[in-house]
Amino acid sequence: MKITDAKVFVGGPGKNYVTLKIETDQGVYGLGDATINGRETMTATYLRDYLVPNLIGRDPRNSEDIWQFFYRGAYFRRGPIAMAAFGAIDVALWDIKGKLANMPLYQLFGGKSREGALVYAHATGADLEDLMDSVAWYVEQGYKAVRVQCGIPGMPSASYGVADSKGDNRNYITDFSGIRPKEEIWDSERYMRYMPGALAEIRARFGPELKILHDVHHRLLPREAAEFAKEVEPVRLYWLEDPTPADDQDALKLIRQHSTVPLAIGEVFNSIWECNKLIENELIDFIRVPVTHVGGITHARRIVDLAGLHNVRTGFHGAPSHSPLCMAAQAHLNAWAPNFGIQEYLVLGTPECDALFPSEHRMDQGLFHVSDAPGLGVDFDETEAARYSYEPGSLPVARLEDGTLWNY
Repeated sequence: MKITDAKVFVGGPGKNYVTLKIETDQGVYGLGDATINGRETMTATYLRDYLVPNLIGRDPRNSEDIWQFFYRGAYFRRGPIAMAAFGAIDVALWDIKGKLANMPLYQLFGGKSREGALVYAHATGADLEDLMDSVAWYVEQGYKAVRVQCGIPGMPSASYGVADSKGDNRNYITDFSGIRPKEEIWDSERYMRYMPGALAEIRARFGPELKILHDVHHRLLPREAAEFAKEVEPVRLYWLEDPTPADDQDALKLIRQHSTVPLAIGEVFNSIWECNKLIENELIDFIRVPVTHVGGITHARRIVDLAGLHNVRTGFHGAPSHSPLCMAAQAHLNAWAPNFGIQEYLVLGTPECDALFPSEHRMDQGLFHVSDAPGLGVDFDETEAARYSYEPGSLPVARLEDGTLWNY
C-alpha cells in the first residue's frame, strides 16, 4: 500500500481551516487538521513544499516511522508550525488505519473507557449580569461544566475572550478585518479586585453541582497568581487555567505552595518536552495540549500516558480554530483515555461546517458521544471546500494602560 497524493486546503465557514487529505493506491484516504490560528498559510506552505513530497510512495500504515522521519529527521525540531504540520499527517494516517481495520479509532487505542465525554462550554458577558444570563443558557442546554469570563468594571476595553457589549456573540478568537491585530487594554489590579467576588456570585447563583472553570489567559505575575488562586479557593473551581505565562513554568511552584485550586495549562505547548517536568512534579492537574499542535495522535498518546502516571487528567484544547477533524481525534482519545478529565467544546455545528465536515459525532446533555464510523468518523467535502479561501486575520494583542505590551 502506498501514498499516491496529498492535498492541502485552506478555508472554511468563518475560519481558515487547514485540511490535509492523504490518498493511497487502494482508494482509502485519510484526513488531518493543520490549523494554526492566525498563521494558517505557514502550516499549509510547510506541508505543500516540504512534507508532502516526502510522503509520496510511503506505506501509510507505518505511521510511527513516518512520524519519527519528520520529527527526528529535522535538525530544527518542534515549534507550533512544524508540529501542527506533523500532526495533520499523523492524524490522517491514523484515519487510514481505522478505515483499513473497519474500526473507529478508539478501538485501536484499546476501546472505550466511557460512553460519553464531559465537555465544557464558554460563557462570557460584558458584565456580571450578562455573564449570568450566558451561564444560565448553557445550563438550560444541559451543560454540566461552563468556563466563565466576565468584563471588568473600569477596564478600558474588553479582553481575554470577553464580549465588548451585552449579548455580543461575536468570534473572540480571530478578527478577520485584516492582518494587523486589534489591541486590547489590560489591568491586573482591577481584575484581581473584581473577579474573585464575581466567581463567588456565580457559585452562589448556580450551586455546588455546576463545574465552573476560569481562564486567566496568562495575564498575572507569579505572586499575583498565587494570591488570586488562594482567594478563589472557596469557589471550588473545577480548574484555574493559564494563571501565568507558560514560559515561566517555575511560577506554578509558587502557586502550588499557596493554593489547592486545580491548575490547567498547556494549550500553547507543542511537545512532551515542554510539559514532562510539570507532569512528573505534579505541578498541574490538567494537561491542555491540542492533538494537532503536539504532532498528532502518536505524540499526544505519549503525553496522555505520562500524565496518567502522575495524577494529571486530560483537558484538550478545543477552540473553534481546531477543525472538526482535530476535535474528532480528541474525541476518540477522550473515549479511551483512563485519565480523561474534560474537553473544551465551542459549538462548530453550523450547517455550513456540517456540510464541509459531515459526521455522526453528537453532543447530548453536556456529553460528547463519538460515532462508531471507521477511522476519525469525519469526512471532507471538496466541493464545499471550493467555496472558501484564505481570509487574513489575527489574534488580538494586549497592552497595559501605559502602552506596555502584555501577555495574550
